[in-house]
Amino acid sequence: MTSTFPEPGPKDAATTYAAAASDTDVVAIAPDPGVAAGIITETPLEDVFDADIHAKAQELIARYPMSRSALLPMLHLVQSVQGYVSQEGIAFCAKQLDLSDAEVSAVATFYTMYKRRPCGEHLVSVCTNTLCAAMGGDAIYKKLQTHLGSEEQPLGHNETAGTPNEPGSITLEHAECLAACDLAPVIQVNYEYFDNQTEEKAVALVDALQAGKKPAPTRGAPLTNFKGAELQLAGFFPEDERTYRKDVDGPSQAVETLRGAKLAQDRGWVAPVAQDVPLPEVEKK
Repeated sequence: MTSTFPEPGPKDAATTYAAAASDTDVVAIAPDPGVAAGIITETPLEDVFDADIHAKAQELIARYPMSRSALLPMLHLVQSVQGYVSQEGIAFCAKQLDLSDAEVSAVATFYTMYKRRPCGEHLVSVCTNTLCAAMGGDAIYKKLQTHLGSEEQPLGHNETAGTPNEPGSITLEHAECLAACDLAPVIQVNYEYFDNQTEEKAVALVDALQAGKKPAPTRGAPLTNFKGAELQLAGFFPEDERTYRKDVDGPSQAVETLRGAKLAQDRGWVAPVAQDVPLPEVEKK
């Protein structure tokens, strides 16, 4: 026996799209198969990646004993082409790694380094975590919001000033800890560090980027654009040794970072040597 509307108990509704109550009509929301025909189609997404990217994808897969382990660098590879992880990029990774689109999407939406909207030529990340915020990071972020946007319409998190992928365009984001508390407040441009920032320094930095310049980071590799950084994060570098060194070499230490080690050395402090103590026996079950 069926009921006109779904009811608690063993009675089935006459149709799967029956109204939940006499005053609620959900036919338009969930029509019968005849009405729904043609609404949902399984159209494969276009492959927008050329033969070189396909070859690089296979090279990534060959680096791992299990192909699915190549997903993270492959998502960076996709971003090096499009400036973000598009649905075509999701489908590309899934096909290369024999995964479902849902599995790839779950990873791409979990990590903040994978952008779901087109990114600017440069990604400017302002650390707003505890120490950087206390040292001026929040003020720097707010200043850049209005400088890249306006007082009336500040640029929001992960929003872009200019046309994405075009020269001079900047995507602004507030970032969690950038692991440089000793140099707070810090900014990253395409993941390269600009330490000990102020509002004035930050404004001058983004102005230079918009003018097509590439200021030298405080430490780390010479500045490239967002797509170039993504290709490096995918694990691809120039084969020529001289070009490789030019692209990746840069100072990696700072006086502030080494201050503790220098102090310990000057005062003769050494860490105690751990004793080789046998592990306690585990009770057998």
